[in-house]
Order: sequence, then structure tokens, then C-alpha cells
Amino acid sequence: MNIPDGFKYSKDHEWVLLKGSIARVGITDYAQDALGDVVYVQLPTVGNKVAAGSSCSEVESTKSVSDIYVPVSGIIVAVNEVLTSSPNLINSDPYGDGWIMEIEVEDIANVAELLDSSAYKQLIEG
Repeated sequence: MNIPDGFKYSKDHEWVLLKGSIARVGITDYAQDALGDVVYVQLPTVGNKVAAGSSCSEVESTKSVSDIYVPVSGIIVAVNEVLTSSPNLINSDPYGDGWIMEIEVEDIANVAELLDSSAYKQLIEG
């Protein structure tokens, strides 16, 4: 299972890569593996104010439909439009081209409350 250092992770299996006040968000390798082949992504709406822990989009796979939860509060400033035509990028490159949204973070301190790679690894290994 790929769990890169330098990212933060939520208990809901989303990752966050912070650049300044912008958090790029996607789902983890663990989550995409559990979902199976992703066939559709409902992207959130740019400009929406979102609260940490709330559902903001969905990912549909050949196995199920799963909600994507917001790991940090803020305003959605970008979405990965490429996923509308290539949702499988979530499977092939979950930490790169398979990102889902970017959020302008309301309070940077909230990012520090997320899990680091070793804590996330402990979470998924039970």
C-alpha cells in the first residue's frame, strides 16, 4: 500500500497536500483499492464553502458508490475536471493526477490535526 510521506490523511481515507493555504485533496491508495475500478466521479462545486467531515462529492466504482468527505474546512477553489472523462486516474495515480479538489483552507492549524503517514498506516493496519 502506497502511503507517501509529506501528505496528511483523514480517518475517512482522504489525503491532503498543503501548498500555502491551498489543500489539494484526493482519496488514498487504500481507498481506491477498496473501491475497485472507478467509473464515475461527481465533482464538488467550485466556490462552495465546505465544513470538515461533510460529504462534498461521490466516487462510483464497479463495486459501490462512496462519499468523499472534506478533510478541512474552507472554500473549494478548483476541481480536477479531467476526472469527468478519465475517472480511472483515481486508481492509477491517486496521489498525483487523480486528485479531486483544491480547498482554500479556513484555518491552517486544522491540517496539523490530520494523521501523518505513520499514523494513517497504523489506522489501516488496525
